[in-house]
Amino acid sequence: MTVHSVDLRTTGQFPALLLDYLDQKPSLTDFYGTFPSVENAADIIKQRSDFSFEKRQTLVKVLEEQYAGQPYLPDFSILLDEKTFTVTTGHQLNIFTGPLYIIYKIVTIINLAKELKETYPEYNFVPVYWMASEDHDFAEIASFHLYGQTHKWEGEHKGAVGRLNPKELKSILKLLPDRPLLFAKAYLENETLSDAVRCYMHELFGKEGLICIDADNADLKRHFLPVIKEELTTFTSAEIVNNTTAKLSSLGYHTPLNAREINLFYLVDNLRERIVKEDNLYRVLNTDLVFTEEEIIELADEHPEYFSPNVVLRPLYEEIILPNLAYIGGPSEVPYWLQLKGVFDHYKVTFPMLIPRNFAMYITGQQRKKVEKLEISYEDLFLDEVTLRRKFVETHSTNVLDLNDEKAAFYALFETILDKATAIDKSMTGAVKAEETRIRHSFEHLEKRLKKAEERNHESEIDQLLTLKYKLFPGKSSQERYDNFLNFYLNDPTFISKLLAAFKPLDFRYNVLVEEKS
Repeated sequence: MTVHSVDLRTTGQFPALLLDYLDQKPSLTDFYGTFPSVENAADIIKQRSDFSFEKRQTLVKVLEEQYAGQPYLPDFSILLDEKTFTVTTGHQLNIFTGPLYIIYKIVTIINLAKELKETYPEYNFVPVYWMASEDHDFAEIASFHLYGQTHKWEGEHKGAVGRLNPKELKSILKLLPDRPLLFAKAYLENETLSDAVRCYMHELFGKEGLICIDADNADLKRHFLPVIKEELTTFTSAEIVNNTTAKLSSLGYHTPLNAREINLFYLVDNLRERIVKEDNLYRVLNTDLVFTEEEIIELADEHPEYFSPNVVLRPLYEEIILPNLAYIGGPSEVPYWLQLKGVFDHYKVTFPMLIPRNFAMYITGQQRKKVEKLEISYEDLFLDEVTLRRKFVETHSTNVLDLNDEKAAFYALFETILDKATAIDKSMTGAVKAEETRIRHSFEHLEKRLKKAEERNHESEIDQLLTLKYKLFPGKSSQERYDNFLNFYLNDPTFISKLLAAFKPLDFRYNVLVEEKS
């Protein structure tokens, strides 16, 4: 497999805030801490050396409990070492791993940990997958696309998705080709979706050192308790984020994150609902639960696990309980983290190196042959359909498809006509200009007809080109955001190994992975 790198800006798929951040635009320096590079990692290592031994002990204890029963357990004791740090990515618990890019996230952090170890051999670096087990958006995790079909987990489900029963996925397993044993074991032998995801991620990446953490845990939440209490009583984070958002907006950036007055959910059993303050009382939406300030603070002291951070506070929670150096996120995640720097500063928590995950499009051997036959570039595949058609015809036509020479001659002629007409009567200017405009429009119309006619001459090739385009951008979405990794893994068990060999975590370009064999 070969790797063809494409500049992110040429793909037309990424927000300006992400692109300008990667270009280190000076106006954005206040919105992050250490810019990601192997060299700069030394600075963040120094800053994170204050991570307490008490937190390390809690982390190891929780991980040992969560991994009980898994084969070839990781050596969690390494996390007790003050010279051990983590690099982290996170995502929802999409069934059967969800879109391909989730696998890309995991590969990115594994390779980043390896690269840091090579540069700083005296330290240890552990890749961590933060399982978004507390998320309650069931619809976002409940389907995936395989071989052109959409498989969906049906039913009404409420509360934190990590607590759902994965055995309900038995009916989908029966429909899959070759009934992947990886997922059969994970979903049918575990009691919660969190445990199931940990099981198959451990099978896929455990030998690469990956650790999965479920932060829906009372012991971990206790370290987050001071933030929970302040959030309930002062609404500090909302004010900070809103101020940051206003600054970014004044610079012309769209920001994906909106902070609420209280950025916490109430989490218990199959319930995860927002906490709001009304008339000096705390209410849990869509329930009859009501608390005074004294009661809700007492509840937090007794049961911190009942309080679940939303997207504004989840990154802070992560950095409080992990000795983390870097967060690897997608094209929407990196921009919203940039809205949160002030919250980290307020709580005196180190802001991690913020790194976009590796982006990729996988070209099979047959597709590579089609690209070569059509004589197009890999960059061309990112063009929209209209632009792609036009460029293909213009590039491959042996005919002249513009009337530039003819237009130049006519426009010169009209200059002469205008001079003659105005010499006789200056009021003729409008009539001559109107006639010139009419003929300009005629030229444009004729050029369009010429190009359409030439498109018909290349109809077969254009059909092949668009078929390839639709295959690589199914449903007008990028391949990595639509296809499930089983589309590739079932036919090629070395697929993940190829990704590990191809991805460079600090190379901020789009990878076109080209299979050499057909």
